[in-house]
Amino acid sequence: MALVVPMNGSCPTNIISEASMLSSKKFEVIVESTPLVSIDLVVRAPDKKILLGKRVNRPAQGYWFVPGGRILKDESVKLTFKRLLDIELAIGPEDISIRHLGIYQHFYPDNFSGDKFGTHYVVIAYEINLLNMPCSLPNIQHSDYKWFDKGELLQSDEVHDHTKWYFMKNKQADFF
Repeated sequence: MALVVPMNGSCPTNIISEASMLSSKKFEVIVESTPLVSIDLVVRAPDKKILLGKRVNRPAQGYWFVPGGRILKDESVKLTFKRLLDIELAIGPEDISIRHLGIYQHFYPDNFSGDKFGTHYVVIAYEINLLNMPCSLPNIQHSDYKWFDKGELLQSDEVHDHTKWYFMKNKQADFF
């Protein structure tokens, strides 16, 4: 079941029900036992600047990071992509052009519940070019947003290394 939630009073967005999410205990067992599969979105404005959000949650808490999220059980990649556009950026597929960047692996020393064990993500990365700018950006996963030039992004200690990898050669999981 989807809810229609106005963002900043002007941009309605459909939020997927939390019913499709796992309990914290079940998710903790999964994160400790197996890799997660996710989609990351390298978002470019018409001027080619890159949108990053300041992460609220672990892993990568406090770092500037690209928007994205995990694929839920029984959720297709296409549906996940649409859901992430909606909840992470408050936009639809008609607002973007898409390019597949590759498959990446991210290893973190912590996890959403603490630092007793790490998190392993297998990430499907896409570059999306905005045709229409979002009228507001949700603050569910990020406390703030900033547009970066590529050079600034690569030089900043506040941008997570896994985000920087999308702009560097030979960082994909499928590179041999």
